[in-house]
Formats: sequence, structure tokens, C-alpha cells
Amino acid sequence: QVQLVESGGGLVQAGGSLRLSCVASETSINIGVMGWYRQTPGKQRNLVAVISRGALTHDVDSVKGRFAISRDNAKNAVYLEMKNLTPEDTTIYSCYAVDPLSGLTSWGQGTRVTVSS
Repeated sequence: QVQLVESGGGLVQAGGSLRLSCVASETSINIGVMGWYRQTPGKQRNLVAVISRGALTHDVDSVKGRFAISRDNAKNAVYLEMKNLTPEDTTIYSCYAVDPLSGLTSWGQGTRVTVSS
């Protein structure tokens, strides 16, 4: 199973930007879909954005036009560029990756994003 490590979270003012990174440790797997979810502890987890191995993307309405997902297959990495952040974006962001053959999904431990008013 792929191991994922996120980084790039932090504290920013409203209107600021952050770039989240997620790197997979396993290099023998041709990773399929990768993406980002966000979840405040005790609350429902929600999809943020998803990207295929061929770089087809989708993001939810709440972040459309502000967030951009991308990936680098050579580096086994997925990124989330976050702009015009609002306090409503404050939560923990986790990346995931899917093995397209087995269907198994791997999750990172999460990185915290805090946006001040």
C-alpha cells in the first residue's frame, strides 16, 4: 500500500495563499487517481479536488476558481494551490491515492490549514 505524507499547511490571513504537497513513498505502483479531502475532527469529511494520472481534474464548487490541483508522476506527488483563502477553509487537509488495479486507497495523515479573519 502507498504511504503518503502531506506538508505545506499553516496559518494565513484571509485572502492569503498556501501550497499543499503530498508525496508517495512507493515508487513501484503506477498510481491512479489522487486527490484532497478536508475534515474538521468530529465533522463530515468532504472532497476538495481530484486528479487522474492523465491530469484530468475536478474540484468542488466551494473552491472552484480559488484552488488548483496538480500532480507530478515522476515525483509521485500531488499538490493543491490554495488562493483567496477564507476562514471557512480552516480545517485539516488529507491527500489520497488509488491503485487502479486493486482499487486500494491510501491516505496521508493530514496537514492543518488555519485562516484568520
